[in-house]
Amino acid sequence: MTAVAGDFTGDGRPDIISNSGGKTRLFVAPSWKEIVLDARPGHDCIHSATLDVDGDGDLDFVGARYSPGLIFWLEQPARPLSDPWPLRIVDDQVDGIHGLLVGDVDRDGRADLIANSALPTGRFANSAAWYRVPKDFRDARHWERYVFADKDAPGLSHYFGIGDVNGDGRPDIALAAKGGPSAVPGTGEWFAWWEAPSDPRQVWKKHLIAARQDGATNIHPADVNGDGKTDFIASRGHARGVIWFEAPTWKEHVIHPTLLEPHCLVVTDLDADGDIDAATCAYGDKLALWFENDGKGNFRTHLVGRDQAAYDIRAVDMDHDGDLDLIIAGQASNNVVWYENPRK
Repeated sequence: MTAVAGDFTGDGRPDIISNSGGKTRLFVAPSWKEIVLDARPGHDCIHSATLDVDGDGDLDFVGARYSPGLIFWLEQPARPLSDPWPLRIVDDQVDGIHGLLVGDVDRDGRADLIANSALPTGRFANSAAWYRVPKDFRDARHWERYVFADKDAPGLSHYFGIGDVNGDGRPDIALAAKGGPSAVPGTGEWFAWWEAPSDPRQVWKKHLIAARQDGATNIHPADVNGDGKTDFIASRGHARGVIWFEAPTWKEHVIHPTLLEPHCLVVTDLDADGDIDAATCAYGDKLALWFENDGKGNFRTHLVGRDQAAYDIRAVDMDHDGDLDLIIAGQASNNVVWYENPRK
């Protein structure tokens, strides 16, 4: 199950689009009226994103199926509550798509899409790619695909982060791989980042952040301790723990040592005090938590909710009060919920 939020109806309120059970549904705020956007067989999404693909000023939906790999997008129509949302293909050649991320990879002022091809077989085995929206986006058979991690991301990679790690002005990309019994023996259990070249259409250089990271899944770049350097906040979503790695040596610091299966992670300023916090939902412990940063990389744990188990978490101002709330899509708790930030 996956869920994203945004104004999908043009009324200024954040709505939610979720995919579960092979159906993509729009839940319209504030009553959360359900509208099925897509019910084609086999369209079970593991992750999703929002992106103004057609440049018309409204948000479209992008969904990814794990395997057989499929990335598709649904175009928001002029009358989103009554008209059909046309479905088009982004890519159907990558396989093992666990994460999607939106960012301006080529620095042209337009958002691009990032996805992995995590399975160890197929044309793009153990790889990851970014996609540029084609000019003929409505008629193109697939988007422009640029493989930046070329078969050097083995071990069942999961989720991405994007940001300038080395200070050269180019957005780099971080990724994690869980390893474990379902992966090829001896692969995975790492966090790494790929250095963007001057031409991002070429293959990028991989840098290892940390090895022997059992169950590594999520990683985001951010200046955690306020020293002007880009650090990383990460989680081991198929094992235990939330951690951060301090630049430039990637010294590991513990945020939460024992949290079981924190398989989603959002990194942002949740309390509006000017530093970077984090939040997760651990499907093993069935806890949603946020971690308050004191600005120096020391974190205090706060409970958000219990009996919640999720693969997906987002930070969005759902009630328009100026702070960030949390949306969780509970793949094991079988729900989509949002938690109001108590700051206001």
